[in-house]
Amino acid sequence: MNNSYQVGSIVVMKKEHPCRTNEWTVVRTGADIKIKCNNCGRFVMLPRIEFNKKVKKVIKV
Repeated sequence: MNNSYQVGSIVVMKKEHPCRTNEWTVVRTGADIKIKCNNCGRFVMLPRIEFNKKVKKVIKV
């Protein structure tokens, strides 16, 4: 899963968000990854290592 995503990519996470979706858009990359929920618009920042563990698949690169 390493580096198969970039800014604007849509990813599916293993666990769903409390708003009942698991699709997120990558907003920022670097040491930390910033993602935005595609349903409610909430932003979350995760360390790159943790993000790589929690991502299930990349829908759109």
